Amino acid sequence: MAAVVMDGKTLAAKIKEQVRRQVEKMERKPGMAMVLVGEDPAAQVYEAGKRRDCQQCGIYYETYRLPEDVPQEELLDVIRFLNKREGIDGILIQFPLPDHLDDRAVQMAIRPDKDVDCVHPSNVGDLTLGMDCLWPCTPAGVMRLLAEYNIDPAFKNCTMVGRSNIVGKPQAMLLLRRDCTVTVCHTKTPDLAAECRRADILISAAGHTNLITADMIKEGAVVIDVAVNRDADGRLCGDVDFEAVSQKASCITPVPGGVGPVTRAILMENTLTAAVRHGK
Repeated sequence: MAAVVMDGKTLAAKIKEQVRRQVEKMERKPGMAMVLVGEDPAAQVYEAGKRRDCQQCGIYYETYRLPEDVPQEELLDVIRFLNKREGIDGILIQFPLPDHLDDRAVQMAIRPDKDVDCVHPSNVGDLTLGMDCLWPCTPAGVMRLLAEYNIDPAFKNCTMVGRSNIVGKPQAMLLLRRDCTVTVCHTKTPDLAAECRRADILISAAGHTNLITADMIKEGAVVIDVAVNRDADGRLCGDVDFEAVSQKASCITPVPGGVGPVTRAILMENTLTAAVRHGK
């Protein structure tokens, strides 16, 4: 029996509509600023999507575009300026940054209460300690998809393929909060297939096309594909061999149309939450 395809577009639309209704009642609207360094085409598409999302939700939006060779101090000055802006509740930096820039210094410069994607070390620490904080958008999106399809991670085994600071590590932390037993795999994992076959919930964010094949999946597992790759024909795809795995899994996310739209919707929700905490 084919798997249930987890519809991220419909869930994202529902989240954004909830945000829009709340924003509509606010006297002072939430505001978000995105900082882009360089002219990467994918980043430009990403930025355009954020602009549309904010428009749909009634959130004020600004973009700060900086040249590829921007000096470190100039970038930090932009962030300090946004930290002081009362109209800006959320600051989003497009990572990764060019090699000459210090990612950590940039993360440290963002005011923690405006850090709507949980990159400041103090927020990452709160996430790890189980304290209240704004969750990083992609891992939060995965958790929201699981909840939407009534998939409770408690008492289940999850294999997380990928150990990045953006997805893999925080995703593991959020699953642990829900009493899930988590195994984090990476490029040095000796037998990835065996680890994947143990999983009731398999999440992949490795960035390798067709890394996860049907023989690596337990019958009836839930498969969440976070990666965004391009196949040999230039089409968007994830890490998972969707056609084959969907015949074995119970639920599966498509790429595109799965985790991605929900990630963007969570950013709107986080910006609203930050605005409420700022007294708006």
